[in-house]
Amino acid sequence: MMQPNLIPVLDPNPLPAPYWVFVSLLIITFVLHIVAMNFMLGGAVVALMAKWRAKNRVLGNRVFFDVAKKLPSLLPATITIGVAPLLFVQVLYGRFIYTSSVIMAWPWFLVLIFLTVAYYGFYYVSFRSGQHPGRAGTVMLSSVILIFIIGFLFSNNLTLSQTPSRWGAKYFADPSGWNLNLSEPTLIPRFLHFFVAAVALGGLFLVFVALANWKRDHEYARQVLQFGGKSFLYATMAQFAVGIWFLISLPRGMRMLFMGDSPLATALFLVGLTGGVAAIVLMSGALRNENLRVAAYLVPGIVAVVIACMSVMRDLLRDAYLNPWFNPGQIAEKTQWSVFPLFLVLFVSGVILWLVMLARYGFFGSRKESAQ
Repeated sequence: MMQPNLIPVLDPNPLPAPYWVFVSLLIITFVLHIVAMNFMLGGAVVALMAKWRAKNRVLGNRVFFDVAKKLPSLLPATITIGVAPLLFVQVLYGRFIYTSSVIMAWPWFLVLIFLTVAYYGFYYVSFRSGQHPGRAGTVMLSSVILIFIIGFLFSNNLTLSQTPSRWGAKYFADPSGWNLNLSEPTLIPRFLHFFVAAVALGGLFLVFVALANWKRDHEYARQVLQFGGKSFLYATMAQFAVGIWFLISLPRGMRMLFMGDSPLATALFLVGLTGGVAAIVLMSGALRNENLRVAAYLVPGIVAVVIACMSVMRDLLRDAYLNPWFNPGQIAEKTQWSVFPLFLVLFVSGVILWLVMLARYGFFGSRKESAQ
């Protein structure tokens, strides 16, 4: 009966824009963050697979080094873009995310340490991989493991923030701040859902590398296309199994949102499911026919739609979890019209500038690299 008292009171300060604007910005920035994160983590995983598992060792090492040079840029991009959705989460759901962060305070603090060490590891590999190829693989694997742990800690915090009914038992059983949310049934499948998706996007990252080198070094690009496309196919097929596990692990009320109770959630689920099947079929055909246009344009376009649908579904699921304690109608609003348009202009300009920088500086491939 006392459990609701553990939730901090609602901040009386009004939102500087309508509630739906913050929700929309949260979803948009989360999509950008998750794409950068997937390219970073998935790219590193696929690079290690190429180095250690590729039948052609020369190809595997070249793919490994090509990806390694880009990771020190992808990690800060992941962090920088990730600040925005985290801030929007704090604005809308701060009462919940702050409390769960206190309950698991020490693991949450470790995220910064692990992130710093992983960052140095990526830089070490990018600068010295050519001098110590064997050691470079071990260092990259260490950084990937740290990023893996960071993602697991994020999943712990976010699932804990959505279940206030468990806060009291966890905190009073161990108020030291060393708690995790390991008893949450959705924790493992939810985390694996993100990790497997990262591997799939890592495969698409290699498809973009193949696209950048298609005319300059066709044979290399062709092999990269096959390796990256197959990585995408296998990971996406595995994602269906993980997704079913995740869906089954949800409480019945939450699960039924995507099975008819909510028309929007159900429609998004069906679009995501159909998009995943279509991406597999199209990528499979593109690899057989070496159709780069389908692999590098059509499939990523479909994947982008799937990611957008999944991001909205994630937001709907969070609101369903928090429904007993969270009512958007109680949040005061006072739109600052003098600042809001400027914010939107700067936000859109920043995204465009980021994309232009990627294209201008040949992020997915360069003339110098392809000539080697």
